[in-house]
Amino acid sequence: MRSPVASGSRRFQLILLKPSHYDDDGYVIRWWRAMIPSNSLAALFGIAADCAEREILGPGVGIDIKVIDETNTRVHIPELLALLKQHGNFGMVALVGVQSNQYPRALDIARPFRAAGIPVSMGGFHVSGCLSMLDGKAVELDACREMGISMFAGEAEGRLDKVLQDAAYGELEPVYNFMNDLPGIGGTPVPFLPKKNVEHTLGLSSSFDAGRGCPYQCSFCTIINVQGRKSRFRSTDDIEKLVRMNWAQGIHKFFITDDNFARNKHWEAIFDRLIELKERHGIPLGLMIQVDTLCHKIPNFIEKAKRAGVTRVFIGLENVNPDNLTAAKKNQNKITEYRKMLLAWKAQGIMTLAGYILGFPSDTPETIRRDIKIIQHELPLDVIEFFVLTPLPGSEDHQTLWRKGIPMDTDLNTYDVEHVCTAHEKMSRQEWESIYHEAWSLYYSPEHVKTLLRRAVASGLPLASLVKVLVSFATTVPLEKVHPLQSGVLRLKHPSERRPGLPQQHPLVFWPQFVWETVAKHVSLAGSILRMSATAFLIKRNPASKNYMDQALTPVDDGEEEKLELFTKTAGGTAAVTHVRKIAQLTHANHQA
Repeated sequence: MRSPVASGSRRFQLILLKPSHYDDDGYVIRWWRAMIPSNSLAALFGIAADCAEREILGPGVGIDIKVIDETNTRVHIPELLALLKQHGNFGMVALVGVQSNQYPRALDIARPFRAAGIPVSMGGFHVSGCLSMLDGKAVELDACREMGISMFAGEAEGRLDKVLQDAAYGELEPVYNFMNDLPGIGGTPVPFLPKKNVEHTLGLSSSFDAGRGCPYQCSFCTIINVQGRKSRFRSTDDIEKLVRMNWAQGIHKFFITDDNFARNKHWEAIFDRLIELKERHGIPLGLMIQVDTLCHKIPNFIEKAKRAGVTRVFIGLENVNPDNLTAAKKNQNKITEYRKMLLAWKAQGIMTLAGYILGFPSDTPETIRRDIKIIQHELPLDVIEFFVLTPLPGSEDHQTLWRKGIPMDTDLNTYDVEHVCTAHEKMSRQEWESIYHEAWSLYYSPEHVKTLLRRAVASGLPLASLVKVLVSFATTVPLEKVHPLQSGVLRLKHPSERRPGLPQQHPLVFWPQFVWETVAKHVSLAGSILRMSATAFLIKRNPASKNYMDQALTPVDDGEEEKLELFTKTAGGTAAVTHVRKIAQLTHANHQA
């Protein structure tokens, strides 16, 4: 084995850093408590801790691991440089899970470390997606080469040893490309974060992936081109191990980050193990999972999800117009199944959240307003997360536009699925941006919020939990001007964290303005919380609320295809109904034969 450049009593300093990105004013988006835990950090920490335990840098050479999620922790670069200097610069900075919108911030973080001669590596969806789908130089990857940042494409299981050894020996390679050799994840170190890091998230929740990869072909998606089309899974023993490791430090809430847990072939064995941990071993599990729109067709899936501790489910609804779904190659979504699927979750008292994309080819401001109204009246959906259709680097959409030379926004910071990044055939940029912001106020109108609360009482959904989510999704965009998934509690800023190239405000100007903005936003937020809480209280106290019924909650019947606007307002909806009836007739005829 080669000898590290520095050894003896010195310890290798590994800094795992998940960057945030800049808001519209150029300040890093950071919170006292962020909403979503970073599974990339959890996965890398688990792998790195295993490397340290195995002494992969040589006998007696320790590895100290520092974890920083910039969405909830300030990146104090002078302190980190001082830490590294104390150890003779024996260490490296690993920029983890960097998405395209985080890439500019990641480069800004890396710059002072590279100037000090510190090895820096960058991995995540941006690097992996660009190396997978483009020519290896597109979308600013040359910035890494020019700065001497090592790019890591693919997944780190079984590969981190070499990267750490190369960094310790002063031989870090420019590119580590494992995109054509994705590893199995069963039996590998499980995702894990120390409690001191998890405490910076809302609800003290962590995350893990039970599987990776997706068989579908959605053109806007980067997952299929980064994690592959072939699914890979953790074992039930892996899942139990990570749950017990977290429970030992008092953590029992998890976001299972699989893009579609319903397609995990081990879903039942995993649920059975979680049910055992919950019902026999007393671990009070609280889970959020992501599924597709056909999960209700899997026998026992929803019922076992409830027993395993699932309280929230995110559904990739994407759109209610089949023409738009076809254009995005998301033909697995059948609008004729939407109501059945949502009512099945509703029957278990589980909160439903759905992603909804604005900007498909057939979309106009008028059709978007119409479709939101249809959703409100006919689908028993609790929460909608609106997104702008974005040609993310690593997706087929981006590759197609790039190959055709169609202009896209050159500032990667805007590729956060809430900014418009390219042209639309039927909407101007201003119209597209305006309808995105309007969509939030349309869906979360005071009247519809009352309807959602009434449905919650009638279906046994925990009202307090729903109120918290509704407050966040109804207020974050207008108050904080960021997507709710990028939100948290108490926005934090520092004048030194403004994007390079923008004017740096004097502290005597910055701090009074920041304090005033914070107070004003929280006064408005408090008003929203009080109003919604009062509404929820009155609805819950009303005896009639338990018997509330509307079109969305009405059980599915055979004749609804002819009367619901979900099926009659678009040509695609009518065609979908016709197709389902034709299949039913053929099936019936075959049975008779």
